[in-house]
Amino acid sequence: MTTAVIAFRRAPGLRHLLTLLLVFALGMGVQASGLVTDIMDYWGDIVFLSQQHMVLVLVSGGLAIVTGVSLGILLSRPAMRRWAEAVMQVLNIGTTIPTLAVLALSMTLLGLGFTPAVFGLWLATLLPITRNTYQGLLAVPPALKEAATGMGMGSGRMLLKVELPNALFVIFAGIRTALAVNVGTVPLAFLIGGGGLGELIFTGIDLAEPGMMLAGAIPTALLAILVDFLVGQGQMWLIPRGVNPLR
Repeated sequence: MTTAVIAFRRAPGLRHLLTLLLVFALGMGVQASGLVTDIMDYWGDIVFLSQQHMVLVLVSGGLAIVTGVSLGILLSRPAMRRWAEAVMQVLNIGTTIPTLAVLALSMTLLGLGFTPAVFGLWLATLLPITRNTYQGLLAVPPALKEAATGMGMGSGRMLLKVELPNALFVIFAGIRTALAVNVGTVPLAFLIGGGGLGELIFTGIDLAEPGMMLAGAIPTALLAILVDFLVGQGQMWLIPRGVNPLR
């Protein structure tokens, strides 16, 4: 390894400067190509469809969080552990089958519109939350559970006071992954009448209009980054210091 490479790795300020210069050069190139003007022509559509996009994310992601965490808790109970892997394999259908096929199944069962789109997105993002909740609860050190039992805690109180706080970091990691996937999958909901930024993306592809396509693709990427950042901040500040590796 050369001295220059070692110095570069040890100089985060230099890396940040080069990243900014690269982004600036890329922005200048896009500006010169006229794509910025083409994208801004669809500003009204971007605002309206972004709102639809986020509603789909909030509803389907919220349902996935409630269902996934509840199911993970249920499967982590001693009486249900023998069924855990079988349930995980069933949920794995949502990730092994192409998302478009999952949405097509939703359309077949529920028709077109918002409801089948939410159902398909819910199914496609359920597994990471359920699996992380289940594995996070199983990873709680047995010594902590024994100490809680010795203090007279019942199973319900132990879950709330000992198991969930110690599993929160892993649970948040599953939620973070699931919501990032959800935001990137929502454009497909347009194909079954669910709305969202997929309208600009797929219409732009059909019409061979790069500006229209990027007017949907760029906000989708920015929304995914924003959601990941917000969940990451929640992972940082909502999890108690003693069980949070980030603090």
